[in-house]
Amino acid sequence: MRGLIEALAAGGDARIALDPATGLNKYLSAPHPRDLLVYSSSTVSDISSEAFAHLLAVEGAGEAQSYSELLEGLKSRLLAAYGLRDDTAVAFAPSGTDLEYIALAAVRGRAENGVHNILLGADEIGSGCIHSAHGRYFAQETAVQAGVMPAQDVEGMGPISLVDVPVRCALGLACTSSEIAEAMAVEIELARKAGQHSLVHCVHGSKTGLVLPDSEDLGALIAEFGEEATFVVDACQARITSDAIQGYLTRGCIVLMTGSKFMGAPPFNGWALLPAEMVERADSLPSGFATIFRRPEFPAMWAGSERLPDSANRSLALRLEAAVFELERFQAIPLPRVEAMILAFEAALTEHLVAPLCIERMMPGEGACIDDCLIEMRTLATLDVSSLPGMRTFDDAQRVHRALALDGIRLGQPVKCVRIEEGWGGTLRVGLSMPQMSRWAGLSSDEPAAELAQDMANIATALQHSLVKTS
Repeated sequence: MRGLIEALAAGGDARIALDPATGLNKYLSAPHPRDLLVYSSSTVSDISSEAFAHLLAVEGAGEAQSYSELLEGLKSRLLAAYGLRDDTAVAFAPSGTDLEYIALAAVRGRAENGVHNILLGADEIGSGCIHSAHGRYFAQETAVQAGVMPAQDVEGMGPISLVDVPVRCALGLACTSSEIAEAMAVEIELARKAGQHSLVHCVHGSKTGLVLPDSEDLGALIAEFGEEATFVVDACQARITSDAIQGYLTRGCIVLMTGSKFMGAPPFNGWALLPAEMVERADSLPSGFATIFRRPEFPAMWAGSERLPDSANRSLALRLEAAVFELERFQAIPLPRVEAMILAFEAALTEHLVAPLCIERMMPGEGACIDDCLIEMRTLATLDVSSLPGMRTFDDAQRVHRALALDGIRLGQPVKCVRIEEGWGGTLRVGLSMPQMSRWAGLSSDEPAAELAQDMANIATALQHSLVKTS
């Protein structure tokens, strides 16, 4: 068991390392099951007891498979779980932040003056992505090599310009899909005039559950700009349906996903889904990729993959195994049962957490209601807690979030989406995960509702106690 725990906390960058004092990583999660109250899937998940037992069994079986064979098997299971075409290309990465390099590599060489990377809502994705989206290292080590320099260019990436299209206005309100699409069109046009190819980021499930731009506006952008722009969908929360994934791929988009949030596997792991024809026409992989990725993690048909080190990252394979295990369990649940559990979550959240504390659940846009959200986005709630004493500001909420986590209640990290006089107001996020729903699927219909009601009441009590401590 100790060997498995150590393996799950290795094979990545410094974020995966455990604090000797707490046994937790940077995100206050552990690479083994714990008896906690956990609704933190918007930030990171702890491995479930079922997935941990599964990995112990896999390790105990001791099948002599190579790293390449392990990843090929995981690719096949992943595509089957989502019902995707067998020829869909899959590239694996040691974290969601590393996935950005794959998207950049897919469009490298498309235009004489390089790539114009149009990021969407940088504050709604991940902080390290600013560096990787620029084709630069984001830490002092990678899963392959130590001693790299943060903000240094990855060799061979070519010229990359970067712009961020905000998803929220200065007041913290989410922009409309048409506003986002218009801003994207302006940037694509500027890139075209500059002789650059645009890599345009969309988001399907941001930190607060936003989906931007919508399907209609995305289709219009693809029709207008054609070969001059490639669209990449950040679905790293994994709050996305099989039909949505297939729809994006059919339109020629790249889809980025991780298994450590809604999917419930331990951090860090991820994969990019790409249309096969995109990989076939892709330029050779940058030489600097040999410091980030291993050969089996890339499709063999991708030019230049043979120059990557032919070594293994057993730790990443184990984390990916946990993710695919959870995905397969979740995908087996009938959709009406999933929807019933989500409705039970919303009812418990409102009755036992939001109403007693007189706080507000943030909606996806001004004037919107929860019924406007895609069903998969309703697994996540962002709560405005700025009206509570001791949680008024974003920094206040961060302190409370950490204190709760160390006291056995793990919620999603605060996000900057509420404006107050002092700046950004306090928020917390409450999110379901695939492992929770898979366990509830085996219970009688009323048991999940009762458990959810108790959990939300316990979170409310913990927040009230934190108010007493800070008053």
